[in-house]
Amino acid sequence: MNKTSLVIVNKDERLLDDTLQALKPFVGSILHEVLVVDASSGALDDIRQSHDWARWIDYKQPPGAHITIAHQRNVGVQSAEGDIIVFTDSGCLPEDGWLERLLAPIYEEGEFVTAGPARSIGRSVYNAVHRWGNSDSDYVPMAATINLAFRREAYDMVGGFDESFGSAEDIDFTWRLNDYGYRIRWVQDAVVRHDWGTPRRQLRRAFFYGKGGCRLLRKHHDRIGEAVRENSAPFVYALFLLGLPLTLKWRWYPLLLLWPIWRHRNEELRWLVLADHLVMGVGVLHELAKPGT
Repeated sequence: MNKTSLVIVNKDERLLDDTLQALKPFVGSILHEVLVVDASSGALDDIRQSHDWARWIDYKQPPGAHITIAHQRNVGVQSAEGDIIVFTDSGCLPEDGWLERLLAPIYEEGEFVTAGPARSIGRSVYNAVHRWGNSDSDYVPMAATINLAFRREAYDMVGGFDESFGSAEDIDFTWRLNDYGYRIRWVQDAVVRHDWGTPRRQLRRAFFYGKGGCRLLRKHHDRIGEAVRENSAPFVYALFLLGLPLTLKWRWYPLLLLWPIWRHRNEELRWLVLADHLVMGVGVLHELAKPGT
């Protein structure tokens, strides 16, 4: 009989407490275990003590590595006892029937990889983003680990997560799953809700999303067209920022931003969306400027 392990990686997210509380009822029925791969250096020991049913793995970041999400994901999978692995994030709360629906295609239909939407708790720039929320397709070309399940053999076949990524390691992972012939089954009604944090935190995340998106395209040249079609914002805004010196000659150049402002006019956080895209563009440029890239 299949055993299913759920893995959460964490560094400083105190909403982990809410997520673990929501996951506890699944343990012993659907889930064999919940593992937390924690890089907080003891800062979350109070949460650890209040959820002693979860298996806690202390992770020490290696020197010079500031973002170790991919490393921690690999440690989690390699430490798990299950042959089916589920990932979600700290701050996620499952809707009714989430796990049963996410796993049903694997248990009952022989699928190897499934993914579902993550919808925002409260206001965020991610409410309308395609990859987090909706798809009309039965299969998708990529997925995020915020709501993902897979058979261990698929993970082993592609060699796990690429630890050279600081962000977008999950998109790289699922692209490689596709390359090896594993289709990602989309389960629209397997929903988690996520608290994305303050606007400041969302903008910080945007910077790393931009860096990760750039790194993706350096590694997967053949997917440039696909990636830009899915999410052109980081690259369009990077080009805009590169062109800012043109303002010295054409003072109207910054007015190009009026187009995205108008385009997002109906969004609740349209100014934060604009800032998010600009910061992603900065992340792209920062990655391109790294020596040896």
